[in-house]
Amino acid sequence: MLDRATIAVHEAKLLDLIARLVHLESPSTDKALLDACADELAALFTGIGQVERITNPSGGDHLRVTVTDVAEPALPPALVLCHYDTVWTAGTVAQRPFTVTADRAFGPGAYDMKASIGMVYAALGGFGQPAPRLRRPVIVLLTSDEEIGSPTSRALIEATAAQAAHVLVIEPPTEPDGALKTARKGGGAFRVTITGKAAHAGVEPEKGASAITELAHQILAVNALANPAIGTTVNVGVVGGGTRPNVVPAEAWMEVDVRVWTQAEAARIEAGMAALQPVTPGTQVAVSGNVRRPPMERTPASAALFARAQELGAALGLDIREGSTGGGSDGNFTAALGIPTLDGLGCPGAGAHADHEQISRQGLIDRTALLCALLSEV
Repeated sequence: MLDRATIAVHEAKLLDLIARLVHLESPSTDKALLDACADELAALFTGIGQVERITNPSGGDHLRVTVTDVAEPALPPALVLCHYDTVWTAGTVAQRPFTVTADRAFGPGAYDMKASIGMVYAALGGFGQPAPRLRRPVIVLLTSDEEIGSPTSRALIEATAAQAAHVLVIEPPTEPDGALKTARKGGGAFRVTITGKAAHAGVEPEKGASAITELAHQILAVNALANPAIGTTVNVGVVGGGTRPNVVPAEAWMEVDVRVWTQAEAARIEAGMAALQPVTPGTQVAVSGNVRRPPMERTPASAALFARAQELGAALGLDIREGSTGGGSDGNFTAALGIPTLDGLGCPGAGAHADHEQISRQGLIDRTALLCALLSEV
């Protein structure tokens, strides 16, 4: 097991790699830029394992890297989940280029999660000796659409995870304590559309049926589905409707965000949304959407995986803690399949999706050492 001092030998190369990746901008919806970043990653990881490029006409291509030069090749593989897309639009890096200070490094996409991709490369021996000896085969997925809900990569993630012994998700840890994540909320999005009947608001309002009045009833009904005591949140975040002040509105709609800790709550919310009924005579209610990212529920297997990481961290002189978060990741998909999943193994820092996005240089070394230990020992 490599110690932190051994990992630190590669810090300069690691920071240079992160800078290259940050400056290869990769917004989730820009296929040309995503594919250019995938070109670089494919070339980078070719020196580590077999690289398979999964063509994606709907977005950036996905990459699957398989490493088989390991101590126990007959064991089922460990799956390492990464994404290379970011929330930042093209041109952002020109305004805020990658910069390094005595203890931090800044740049759009550095924290979420290009520094963590660099960690994976280093942990797999990309910088040469000293390099760890991996225990079991490793599959690394580098996907292009996590920031927009993984619409094209989910099936790939689930199919690859089905053959894995466990899943290591290289998303950032919780901040400021740097805890690993054994639970995440699931998330869903719904759209409720109300259809009423238009009429002149002054001459014959009785001939109309107000979709906006009905929307008000439905907002209250949707809000009633929340259960904050157990962490189930429902947020009507966007609403609209009507055409002019003197017209009884014939259409209205709302968009709803839902977060849940358990699959049972996800099922309850979906049933409750599907059961919405109109209150205003002459109106109709239509609901679309679902809880598309299932909750990552804490299980005995994921807790055991965390306990092993904590033990390995202690051997490295690291205080590794356990946490949870309301946000989702691709680890939600693998955990929902019953595969032991440990999240938050990426580089510590701050400012995900914010202008001050940054990574900790010491955290970069520490968590690369921890990742090496997990791949070498578990």
